[in-house]
Amino acid sequence: MPEYLTPSLILLPLPLLSLLALLPLLLLYFLSHPTTTKRNPCPESHPILGNLLSFLRNRHRFHDWVTHLLSTTTTIQVNGLLGLSRGVCTADPAVVDHLLRSNFANYVKGSRFSSVLHELLGLGIFNVDAHLWTAQRKIASHEFNTKSLKQFVSDTVQSHLSHRLIPVLSEACDGGLTVDLQEVFRRFAFDNVCNVAFGVDPGWLDTNRTKTASNLVNASFVQAFDYAVELTSDRFMSPVPAVWKIKRFLNIGSERKFKEAIAVIDDFAMNIIRSKEREYDQIKEDKDQDHSQDLLSRFMSSTSSKDSTSTALTWFFWLIAGHPQCERLIYGELAAAVKASPTGSPTDFSYDELKKLNYLHAALSESLRLFPPVPINSRLAVADDILPDGTYVGKGWFADYSAYAMARMEKLWGLDCKEFKPERWLNIDGVFQPSDQFKFPVFHSGPRMCLGKDMAYLQMKSIAAAVMYEFEIEVVDGGGDARKMIDPPYTLSLLLKMRGGLPVRMKRRP
Repeated sequence: MPEYLTPSLILLPLPLLSLLALLPLLLLYFLSHPTTTKRNPCPESHPILGNLLSFLRNRHRFHDWVTHLLSTTTTIQVNGLLGLSRGVCTADPAVVDHLLRSNFANYVKGSRFSSVLHELLGLGIFNVDAHLWTAQRKIASHEFNTKSLKQFVSDTVQSHLSHRLIPVLSEACDGGLTVDLQEVFRRFAFDNVCNVAFGVDPGWLDTNRTKTASNLVNASFVQAFDYAVELTSDRFMSPVPAVWKIKRFLNIGSERKFKEAIAVIDDFAMNIIRSKEREYDQIKEDKDQDHSQDLLSRFMSSTSSKDSTSTALTWFFWLIAGHPQCERLIYGELAAAVKASPTGSPTDFSYDELKKLNYLHAALSESLRLFPPVPINSRLAVADDILPDGTYVGKGWFADYSAYAMARMEKLWGLDCKEFKPERWLNIDGVFQPSDQFKFPVFHSGPRMCLGKDMAYLQMKSIAAAVMYEFEIEVVDGGGDARKMIDPPYTLSLLLKMRGGLPVRMKRRP
């Protein structure tokens, strides 16, 4: 599951008269503010507006703008309006290590996350700190490391591949239709996650779904959840956060719809929980009955990342379309694996068989490096601190790190850092070699390292193997060639989604 964030160059404008009235306080603030140990470049900062003008001019290319700013240094300083919001952004692995591991206690999610995500995530593991996070992490860590869960995830993915994804793509292929692969993967991932997490199948990708009462309820939940996620993203990205807070207080506009969506989600969740409680009571009465495998059942027993995966796969297929040699190498690896497999089908690859697909694993990692689903992440400083590169961070400052920018640093990845080269992940024998987690913080790092990393790779490899073995994919508007790497078509959102989707046509392999 992804860690949510907000670009830290978003500022709060105030009426002009208020600004003039506060000028004496502003002067006092800057005169009394601590001097940094190291002066860092700051993107076009003005005494009153901070970085607002620069941000607005570069909003359409936000992540590449941040990359440019970090290309001549490792850490930049960010100033908000009247100095009310200040922080730093880095692409230095040593600083990332400091933020996420060596000084972990000083850098928290804090109010920046909780205020925006509370209605949707409550006090869940992705939205809390301290003892609430520790307790949930302990339970989750135990469950994610069980062999039975890995097998359950593998079985669920295989079933959805065979009975849902491949049939949907086959229908489009045989009909000569253009499909939005980003939307297909999003629906597939949502169905898959709901099955794994809750033991419920929304059937969002099932085009032949009958309109039963149960499916209508599932459809309402899907629509509500999708709207809630998008609205939450809009909250984070809003240049004027006060606007959505006022709308929430007055219960009007998008915030009213958001509240209605949350009510649908809560009702759906409570129905599942009640169902699992009844199921768990039955299990206790019948000791011979098998325990449910979904995560909700497991967590209830123990206590008695949908969009990120689909986003990663979208960029992967976009890149593969622009690199036919990589496609040939992946298909060759798959063909050899299918020949050696007892099932003879990539949709039925076991967990161990998927682990042996070194080149596919490298290609997915390279895609994640260039286009991380969560391109920039953030923490909040509990107390004053000095970063390893000498940068001062004050109490209450944000501290961002950009995985997107880090992938484009020549000092980290070499002169070819902007090129799609899966080979950089392979040793001389063609075996996959992982990178240092603080150089490649796509799954975060330190104590908050993503517990679902292995599951995410399992899902991505299963989907990529099944689709690429069955079809040749042609991106309607071309693939991820070197020219498009200069201005990749992403949207400014919490996740690095592809602007306009990924329209493709498919042809069956001979």
